[in-house]
Amino acid sequence: MTQTVLVLCTGNSCRSQMAEALLNHDLAGRVRGLSAGTRPQPKVADGAIAALKEAGLPTEGLYPKDVDAVMDEAIDLVITVCDNAREACPIFPKAVKTLHLPFHDPHGEPLESFIQVRDEIRARLIPAVREQLGL
Repeated sequence: MTQTVLVLCTGNSCRSQMAEALLNHDLAGRVRGLSAGTRPQPKVADGAIAALKEAGLPTEGLYPKDVDAVMDEAIDLVITVCDNAREACPIFPKAVKTLHLPFHDPHGEPLESFIQVRDEIRARLIPAVREQLGL
């Protein structure tokens, strides 16, 4: 049975999009990754797309979504990835298991920053999801 993981942040243009792509790739068949934001940006950051492509990860179908668009999904785990010091992380209204794993926001920084954050997400978020969902 596939479990659904929602990655939430504010703009849904960098970290949460990279996390969605990594979840769908690294845990394919066991986890369906989704992402959303409280104030979605008009498009996914070019740096996020470039960092995913650089790792050979698929990027088609990635677009910023408002958290309201995923409220009706059957979600098994919600992960917030924004840094509370700088942003207000959304709170998911349903009683769902949640995990807060903040990552640096590379928005507006060089590609190297996006690649570093991508690798951190892969190193920390993927194992955390495996542990939380018992995979």
